[in-house]
Amino acid sequence: MEIFRLLLASFGPQHWWPADGPFEMAVGAILTQNTNWRNVERAIENLKRTNALTVAGISGLAETALGELIRPSGYYTVKARRLANYVAYINDRYRGDFHASLSGDPADRRAELLSVSGIGPETADSILLYAGGHRTFVVDAYTRRVVSRHGLAPADATYEELRSLFMDNLPADAPLFNEFHALLVAVGKRFCRPREPRCEGCPLSALPGPSGNAR
Repeated sequence: MEIFRLLLASFGPQHWWPADGPFEMAVGAILTQNTNWRNVERAIENLKRTNALTVAGISGLAETALGELIRPSGYYTVKARRLANYVAYINDRYRGDFHASLSGDPADRRAELLSVSGIGPETADSILLYAGGHRTFVVDAYTRRVVSRHGLAPADATYEELRSLFMDNLPADAPLFNEFHALLVAVGKRFCRPREPRCEGCPLSALPGPSGNAR
């Protein structure tokens, strides 16, 4: 919570995930794999322009046509297949009802999402947290970098170990998890960079590093 308070005081509320509704958030979680958000926005605009940003809309497209619409997001043939798999899961298990696919026990929904080809833990947790409002923490490269550099977890910690680090030591509150993850992204982009981190001026610079000394 000290990390959260320091980041919130420095960056303020992040208003994340930027999207017009839960389904757009879910689609964005799939499209944002291995690309930046601006590219995802361009792909989503293409889907909106063609009235395809719905379960039925995506289901009605051939994968090649879907791939062309989401081309700006990169790896578009792979992502088209993943989106097709995702909406097929919603159609097959929930008769096309997106909201039903996010209701109920989050552990069950998470297990189902992880069974969909192309959806890994980070994407599943993003869908559940941001689109579904469930209490699950999203771990990404920014999160891993921040916690390992401050000695909170080893650099080779698994996804589930890092997720548990937050979920076991924070109040079980979805808005908190949402804001915390967004703040970690902010500090990761501006200060805790992969190469040549900008420790001076970082809001977390007074915290201990792996050696136990303040950075």
